[in-house]
Amino acid sequence: MLDLKALRENTNDLKKALAKKKVASETIDKILELDEQKRQLQTQLETMQAELNRLTKSISTAAAPDRPQMVEESKNIKEKFKFLEPTLGKLENSLNELVFTTPNAAHESVPEGKDETQNVEISRWGEPAQIDQPEDHVDLATKLGILDLDRAAKIAGARFSVLRGNGAKLERALAAFMLDTQTKAGYIEIIPPYLVNPESMFATGQLPKFEEDLFQVPFTEKKLYLIPTAEVPVTNLYRDEILDESKLPIRHCALTPCFRSEAGSYGKDTRGIIRQHQFHKVELVSFCTPEQAEAELEKLTGDAEAILQALELPYRKIVLCGGDMGFGSHKTYDLEVWIPSQKTYREISSCSWFSDFQARRAAIRYKGESTGDKARLVHTLSGSGLAVGRTWVAIIENYQQPDGTILVPKVLQPYLGGLDKITSV
Repeated sequence: MLDLKALRENTNDLKKALAKKKVASETIDKILELDEQKRQLQTQLETMQAELNRLTKSISTAAAPDRPQMVEESKNIKEKFKFLEPTLGKLENSLNELVFTTPNAAHESVPEGKDETQNVEISRWGEPAQIDQPEDHVDLATKLGILDLDRAAKIAGARFSVLRGNGAKLERALAAFMLDTQTKAGYIEIIPPYLVNPESMFATGQLPKFEEDLFQVPFTEKKLYLIPTAEVPVTNLYRDEILDESKLPIRHCALTPCFRSEAGSYGKDTRGIIRQHQFHKVELVSFCTPEQAEAELEKLTGDAEAILQALELPYRKIVLCGGDMGFGSHKTYDLEVWIPSQKTYREISSCSWFSDFQARRAAIRYKGESTGDKARLVHTLSGSGLAVGRTWVAIIENYQQPDGTILVPKVLQPYLGGLDKITSV
């Protein structure tokens, strides 16, 4: 959520930063206009309340001839309250509607750009294997009997999958390897709820703007949502809390299923398991001071890269331009893994720094030596470390052999009982 005080004091700078996220200058002007009207009306109401309190206190001790006039003045103030309080409520609603749906400002280092075609490549790691006529993961895995999309469609519909035998074991091995690696890197593992309340979705920015992308759970006493990512419950661990500065950064990792309606993505990645309604992901989440945040983004991204390097999967790192960044992101790196059948790199991790955007919505603060008696908002970060299903796809395709079998990366073999090649279920 935008800092209205900062917006008032640094309007031009924030307009430039928000323009990178395609926020029109007129939107900011409207926010400031509503904010000014709200503050003026609040001041007026506070003045009226003070006068009403004074009159109420004075009437009982006033001389008899003065009382009727004082009572009449009190009535007039109360009548004005009846009109002005609803007006204030309407102003607050209009202001909140704009503020809650306006994205975070981009960091100064974020490149200009309208969409993904203008993202900037930072680096590449590994050389794509030379595979003559590579098959895609669907054909490879179906022939081996480790992937069954037809039965998944029968059970649930499109964009779901069934993994069988060594395919299921490979997914489980990947998740365990990722968690082991990230806990060794300093992340405390969390198993959070997979259902969250609206307050949690609001805190991380999914509500109110992106409700159509979420799966709601009906027939519950209170509205609940299936999580689209572990970022939501893990970030909300500390909602409405004040953290100890000496303990920052606090780093967590979590393996959860993720549920996404994929609204607006029809026609994209319809073949295979690149884009699913349900998939597993290991998420990395960090809470830190503003001064630690840039270095924390580099660490978090590096920890995600470490998984790809250990699996010896070629990938590239890009920084997203303003037009391709997420709603709450201040700066984002994407990691894209090489997919042989598509002869291109595809996103496998997105690592974002949210500045204090989420923390303001969630009221997550910290106190310590640098803050004195005043609590400050933390900065939050999160990133995939990694998306398990897409990593599964990358292994199937990059490790395919001419005879249709799949080699198992060396670091995963201990998790699969020493299995070095997938030949069938």
